[in-house]
Amino acid sequence: MSAYIVVLAAFGVVVLLTAWLPMVLKELPLSLPIFCVGLGALIFAFPDLPGVLPHPNEELAIVERMSEFVVIVSLMGAGLKIDRPFGWKRWRLTWRLLGIAMPLTIFALAWLGQSLLGLSLAAAVLLAAALAPTDPVLASDVQVGPPGDSEEDEVRFTLTSEAGLNDGLAFPFVLLAISFAQEGSLTKVAEWFGYAVVWKIAAGIGMGYLIGRALGWLTFHLPNRAKLSRTGAGFVALGITCIAYGVTEMVRGYGFLAVFVAALALRATEPEHEYHQKLHDFAEELERLMMMVLLVLLGGAMTGGDLFSALTWQAAVFGLLALFVIRPLAGWIGLIGTDPPPGEKAAISFFGIRGLGSIYYLAYALHHAKFDNVHLLWSTAGFIILVSIVLHGITVTPAMRRLDLRRKLEARAVASQHPGIGLMSAGRVPSAPTRRSSD
Repeated sequence: MSAYIVVLAAFGVVVLLTAWLPMVLKELPLSLPIFCVGLGALIFAFPDLPGVLPHPNEELAIVERMSEFVVIVSLMGAGLKIDRPFGWKRWRLTWRLLGIAMPLTIFALAWLGQSLLGLSLAAAVLLAAALAPTDPVLASDVQVGPPGDSEEDEVRFTLTSEAGLNDGLAFPFVLLAISFAQEGSLTKVAEWFGYAVVWKIAAGIGMGYLIGRALGWLTFHLPNRAKLSRTGAGFVALGITCIAYGVTEMVRGYGFLAVFVAALALRATEPEHEYHQKLHDFAEELERLMMMVLLVLLGGAMTGGDLFSALTWQAAVFGLLALFVIRPLAGWIGLIGTDPPPGEKAAISFFGIRGLGSIYYLAYALHHAKFDNVHLLWSTAGFIILVSIVLHGITVTPAMRRLDLRRKLEARAVASQHPGIGLMSAGRVPSAPTRRSSD
């Protein structure tokens, strides 16, 4: 039997499941990623299957590019979702997570990697940087709804904006790990900081804003007959994604950061236009399809590619500490002194989901430098991603439902005493009605 025919038939099944499963799993404490990983693990557990899946380290270039693509599509979708205008005060919780929680997470994981796993400094920093960001792909269940949705509460908004920005901001530490691996020590601190931190972040933000604004003007503000929004084509989102990422990478900026900023800038150009919904829907469908494919392959790597061949009890303890102690504690520290009630702070801190972004960072670094204990890195990251998928996938639906219920009860209580401000007291701002296009 031809391996191509098997893959083609399997892809058809994945496409159908991409469309059907979200409806089936919507009310269950079970997520689409859990099903995908389980399906892949089951399929590739059969030894006679044509084209048995190799270990990801054997196909670094393919793993890097596939995970890179699904992440940038996810970042475009996340940026288009956000209704809240960009600002220092409006995004205060996001800045806390990025400026306090993420560095604390990286430093703690790097120290634990050296002390518990016996990794070199380079490998420990790489593992920490790969695992620090909240994944924009797998965190979709705790993100805000589509453009114009009224459910943009503080928890969903903070996790969405964090996932959109922290992938780009974790990259300096990946480059730091590569520098350690190549030189043995960081001999050019000023050069690394100036290039990897200052220039690449500034270029990512600047190029993303310029491209998003320019394409937003072309889409919404050309003369009426030429308005590109009249096409109604959702796949324009893919073109915007690729342009923002590609052009920014050409000038050595962070493409991940540019894609998310471009989506925010595009949305801000005409925030209430209905065309944003079509762009978002296409990005979300493409993201879900690519996510399912990669997670099926990830599950296959676990059973058919010996992904866990180097997993030790120390690595398992490292993973559990990362998920249950380090990220929640770092998130809680980062949010000290802010307004949300304890339940919402706990949710923001706990749902720091690890996923396909971590795979990309590992593949990227291992493709550009030589690290020790490579299989241990893959096994540890794979274990953490698997536990995160199962743990967060099972808990996210009941947890978010409970928070929503509590918010509604608080809003009703306030509304009964002070009519008209119930929604504001519960941390929601009613969305403006979607303005119909006059094209």
